[in-house]
Amino acid sequence: MSDQGTVVTVSRHQQAAVAHSPENYPRTRRIRFRFGEGDSLAKYFADDNIALSHFVAGLSGVFPPGEDSFIRSVRRVTDRITDPVLKKRVAGFIGQESTHGQEHRHLNEKLVEMGYPIAWHDSQPLKDRVIRFEERVPARLHLAVTAALEHYTAMLAQRVLSSEEVQAIPGDPEIWHLLKWHALEELEHKSVAFDVYRAIGGSERMRIAVMAILIALTIPLVTIELAISLAYDPVARRHPLRVAREMRELYRGPLLKGTLRDAAKYLRPGFHPDDIDTTALLQRWKQELFGSEGALLDHLR
Repeated sequence: MSDQGTVVTVSRHQQAAVAHSPENYPRTRRIRFRFGEGDSLAKYFADDNIALSHFVAGLSGVFPPGEDSFIRSVRRVTDRITDPVLKKRVAGFIGQESTHGQEHRHLNEKLVEMGYPIAWHDSQPLKDRVIRFEERVPARLHLAVTAALEHYTAMLAQRVLSSEEVQAIPGDPEIWHLLKWHALEELEHKSVAFDVYRAIGGSERMRIAVMAILIALTIPLVTIELAISLAYDPVARRHPLRVAREMRELYRGPLLKGTLRDAAKYLRPGFHPDDIDTTALLQRWKQELFGSEGALLDHLR
């Protein structure tokens, strides 16, 4: 079994039995990060790389409203969930996603102060429009979008925790702590929304169609978002060749290279998130972050 996460060789039922046992229910960890305390947070906190820092800031900007939407999609159908195990997993999913939103909002306050144009993602007018839109779409479609995007976050989480190249990227230690904790919990609950979708009768046709649309939109949306963010940065505007080189490296680098190929695994009929075995990766990082000498024990509240 590889820490990278591989297609399982055991049966799905065996894998699910491990992933869904009581000791492996998603656990809500009350945690608090300390961004910019003591030494100030450097503007380009990811390897002094303008494009990479804007990309990470953009991700952090979309996480809180995105996770709020994920929670709403699951809560819309909780009265239709009868499996007691799935109910407990949903409770853990909601607790983890809520805490992720809180801590990313904490980081985002600092990033906005530093000039990153990400506040609009979490603005109340946009939030109100999104909620009105969600109320107009069928609950199954909302949940299908959540399940697909959870596959994306699980892919990124696996890369953050398994790639030595990603781990070697210099960056602000506290932001790295946040990303590793977030990645760990994304892998812990990666199949919850998917299983809820299946439990309420979500079809394979809708599931696959939603992901196909998201795959088609990924590169254009990421590029537009990154370009707009960089356009607001006076340093980026003064160094266009450097930024162009960094953007090329970002798309070709270990964090994003092959993302669409990995996303396409979701398109296979009969796919399930637990088909990608990340059990060993989870065990390793649970110990490193929250074991008896875990790096984040002092962050728990």
